Amino acid sequence: MMSEHEKINYIEFPAKNIETAKAFFAEVFGWSFVDYGPEYAAFADQGVDGGFFQSDLSASTENGSALVVFYSKDLEQTLAKIEAAGGSVIKPIFSFPGGRRFHFGDPNGNEYAVWSDVNP
Repeated sequence: MMSEHEKINYIEFPAKNIETAKAFFAEVFGWSFVDYGPEYAAFADQGVDGGFFQSDLSASTENGSALVVFYSKDLEQTLAKIEAAGGSVIKPIFSFPGGRRFHFGDPNGNEYAVWSDVNP
């Protein structure tokens, strides 16, 4: 795919442990990675390309971070996969106009959300 002028093209996340990040996202979302040395791993074809960089910090909305939101056709199933892979629920499933969502933390402490417009 060709890069589009002045559109979001790439996103990077901090990871205290890059191997843990890779294992979690591979298990839950089926991601694969390309390593660029011991302190960086890139992913592609996940809605937007990006990577994980070595850092002692983590991203959370509590600290003013942008929130990356995944889409799921089955919110409960995705939540169960996240917990089984070592993720934690930060905000349980709640409704909002247009759907439902929850927030989760990956094993490195980064916050994400998952939303769905499908009601069970």
